[in-house]
Amino acid sequence: MSHKDAARTAIEGHRDALVEISQWMYENPEVAYEERESSARLAQFLSDNGFQVEFPAYGLETAFVARAGNSGPEVVICAEYDALPGVGHACGHNIIATSALGAGVGLLTAADELGFRVVVLGTPAEEKFGGKVDLINAGAFADAAFSMMVHPSTHDVVDPNIISVAHVDVLYRGKDAHASAYPWLGVNALDAFVQAYVNVATLRQQLEPTDKVHGIITHGGEAANIIPSFTRSSWYVRAPEQGRLDILLPRVLACFEAAATATGCKVEFDYVGHTYEDMLSNDLLADYFVSNSKSLGRHMLRGSDLPPSSSGSTDMGNVSKVVPSIHPMLSIDSLPAVNHQPEFAAATVTEAGHAAMIDGAVAMAWTVLDVAENNSWDDITL
Repeated sequence: MSHKDAARTAIEGHRDALVEISQWMYENPEVAYEERESSARLAQFLSDNGFQVEFPAYGLETAFVARAGNSGPEVVICAEYDALPGVGHACGHNIIATSALGAGVGLLTAADELGFRVVVLGTPAEEKFGGKVDLINAGAFADAAFSMMVHPSTHDVVDPNIISVAHVDVLYRGKDAHASAYPWLGVNALDAFVQAYVNVATLRQQLEPTDKVHGIITHGGEAANIIPSFTRSSWYVRAPEQGRLDILLPRVLACFEAAATATGCKVEFDYVGHTYEDMLSNDLLADYFVSNSKSLGRHMLRGSDLPPSSSGSTDMGNVSKVVPSIHPMLSIDSLPAVNHQPEFAAATVTEAGHAAMIDGAVAMAWTVLDVAENNSWDDITL
């Protein structure tokens, strides 16, 4: 039996267990840096199936590292497992995690036979704080020859448009007053937020089509009869690459500062987590993945086939700047539902969702095997 056949057989042999874990994650979503039960369950699966597991790992309570293979180049397969507030696994991290587990067990035997090491790395907090950046800083990718993961989506795309993002909370501080009897004695922090929102809306007319600014208010006041003395809002500022983000972000911050000046409030900026960088997809890994996906009946699009504005962000972009990486998207046949909708979360635990999980695991394992069997290690560079 070829190494590829053996890998696929091993992955499909664990299908029921992987489906069960994916379903359990869907039913028990945990948000960023609170993924205690999810990380423990994933780490236990890998330990039960022949990996040497360190959990917790790299100073992060909900990170883990599972290792197999005794020598040779190291491959890092990233598992994500944090959910979104309110809509649960509407970005499909239950599929991402179980695909990583599947790829890991698929490569277990070949690692020693072909002379490479495989690491399944549990990476928390992708949705908010950027756990992979913490892992980069802790040395989790220091020995990696390359890294990969897959992500559920509405289409099959090998090198999606993944852009830079900065997360910032904006705090306005004013002064309380009776809203009917003495409003002139107050300094209205809610007015400051409203003005800031209008400022950003006005700025959008002058932005490039691939620039994105979006936000919500998370605290708007205490009662309708009190002039609000404090508001807090949460904003994402995105651009196609870090250089453009460095230009865009100050313009957005100026919108917030202008609202403070206009209303007499004080403004504070609270940066949340890390800045996510744009994704640099490795061409050779992408080519291998496309070929392997075709063998599985998936015909991968290229990011260039999609509108430039069709994009999101991930801390995998930061990984791609330190080690060669890919981050393919796999369709779960969810349309008209799209990522970050409850209906998309439900689609992750359909037969199409399970198929994407298995296909993703097999395609990742086969891509690693292509590199090992063709001795392409030195051809995969940043």
